[in-house]
Amino acid sequence: MPHTLLFAALLAAPPAPLPEVPARVETQPVTASKGDTADDPAIWRNPKDPAKSLILSTDKKAGLAIHDLSGRLLSFQPLGDLNNVDLRPDISIAGRKGVLVAASDRSDKDVPRLHLFRLDPEAPTLIPIGTIASPEGQAYGLCLHRRGKQVDAFMVHKEGVIEQIALDLSQVPVTGKVIRRFDLKSRSEGCVADDRTGRLYVAEDKVALWRFDTSPGRAMTPVKIADVDGVRLHKDAEGLAILPRGKDGGLLFASSQGDNSIAVFRLPDASYVGAFRIAGGPIDGTEDTDGIALHPGDFGKDWPGGLFAAQDGKNRNDADEKAPQNFKLIPLGTILRAVEGR
Repeated sequence: MPHTLLFAALLAAPPAPLPEVPARVETQPVTASKGDTADDPAIWRNPKDPAKSLILSTDKKAGLAIHDLSGRLLSFQPLGDLNNVDLRPDISIAGRKGVLVAASDRSDKDVPRLHLFRLDPEAPTLIPIGTIASPEGQAYGLCLHRRGKQVDAFMVHKEGVIEQIALDLSQVPVTGKVIRRFDLKSRSEGCVADDRTGRLYVAEDKVALWRFDTSPGRAMTPVKIADVDGVRLHKDAEGLAILPRGKDGGLLFASSQGDNSIAVFRLPDASYVGAFRIAGGPIDGTEDTDGIALHPGDFGKDWPGGLFAAQDGKNRNDADEKAPQNFKLIPLGTILRAVEGR
């Protein structure tokens, strides 16, 4: 076959199917509602007993839930329309080390709020330690960032405004101050901060993934790292999570709602690695995924290589009927083998 015809045939060939990774566990739904409620997870790894680690998650029409690694609902707190959640362990809060939890609250569409909590893992419950009003737009995305001894919260508003809030954790109630702001000018939500490198990653739903420097002394100038091109990343680009490796390496995971996949990019250059879908096991997979989270630590024999959590926007029950949304838990090592061949 002539080279020109061979090249044309290759272009016309359908793309190879994405690898499928089965979920190991699904969480109990927080509510009986079959509407769009579940949104974003965060993982707390119990350093003393990893098998007793916890999954925190938002019901964006009701509050915050806590599940164990078997998916059992341990507690639910009706705290309002909390959209995204993030946490950092080993944070000094009023002079005492603890797990800092933050969530974005869009209950009041005109006055977005950042809620802060201390996690009591034994109860388990969330103890409120402060609320900070944020002046811009409707609260959507939220991620925490440990910047040396300082902890910042990044609020991503529905309209595309990103605010960096420096938290004062020296006393309770916790307070905070907006120190920088940038406007992407269209709907945005997913964000994750890399504490090693001082880089913030934000998903602008229908446009691109962006990188920002988290240093307050530098301009908050966006650097595009990936287009929402309908090939590697499909609209709406949503949840983000980082698997750190070494000083500045690792992988950036991005939920690609438009084709029910998770795209993967290599750090630090954000080169495209591949993508996968959560599907193919005895538990239904994930579709229309909003938030994702991961932790590379040891969680016991059932979770080789760490833990990955993903929201399922179109959950189905055993009879393949529409069911309330929930979260799927997947061994991280299984995902890495599918994407990297490890």
